[in-house]
Amino acid sequence: MFKNKNEFKNNICGKRIAELRYGLSPYVSQRALAEKLQLCGLDLDKNAIQRIESGQRFVTDIELLVFAKIFNVTADELLQIES
Repeated sequence: MFKNKNEFKNNICGKRIAELRYGLSPYVSQRALAEKLQLCGLDLDKNAIQRIESGQRFVTDIELLVFAKIFNVTADELLQIES
């Protein structure tokens, strides 16, 4: 079985997605974010979002684009690595 041993776990954008979700006003829960994603045609549930934010799940390019659309940012902004 593949074991990813890099510092980002299974994605680079999970931490940034969590930051953006917490920054929304009014507050948006993981469940509410899942509902917004589903309205955009992306079938993710609350548990998938939790795994993405914690770095336990890979994020596809299509998912990345939909997250960017939801948060009104570019995909590059989701992939920014702060040193």
